[in-house]
Amino acid sequence: MAMAAIQNPPANQSRLRTGAALMTLGGLAFVGYAAVFLVLNFSGAFLELGIGPEQVDKGKAEIEAFSPQLSHYISHVHIALAGFIAATGLAIAGLSWYGVRRGERWAFATAVVVPVVGLAVALPAHYPWGLATLGHLGPVYLAVVIFLAGVAVAYSGMRSPR
Repeated sequence: MAMAAIQNPPANQSRLRTGAALMTLGGLAFVGYAAVFLVLNFSGAFLELGIGPEQVDKGKAEIEAFSPQLSHYISHVHIALAGFIAATGLAIAGLSWYGVRRGERWAFATAVVVPVVGLAVALPAHYPWGLATLGHLGPVYLAVVIFLAGVAVAYSGMRSPR
């Protein structure tokens, strides 16, 4: 028992649990973003959160009038993307709550790599076409900040005592 206390001091355990909780919250924020994304697909807005006439000059009615098939295609992309964002958020939350909180380094590494890959692929495409609005990416950046704060705190709790 004394050996376990030396390897995992209470301060490290506290930081690990706090960091894991923040990482979990960040993951659940992605799930929330995905839910909004999905709801907007079926609403009159049709376009993604934070995307309006300044970014896309045609609305749902105009797209449907131009091409019902194109409208269905865009809707299917929104639905699929919402699913992948939600799945990523659930993976992050599950890995963080059940693995990182226990000090599992593989869970920590996986929980960090998963959103990094997703964001590294998705975010750059927003900028050249003026789609990086605060209303669109702001919630994602907030989730990322919460997640990264958790990563830093959890990492400090996972480090071996000196």
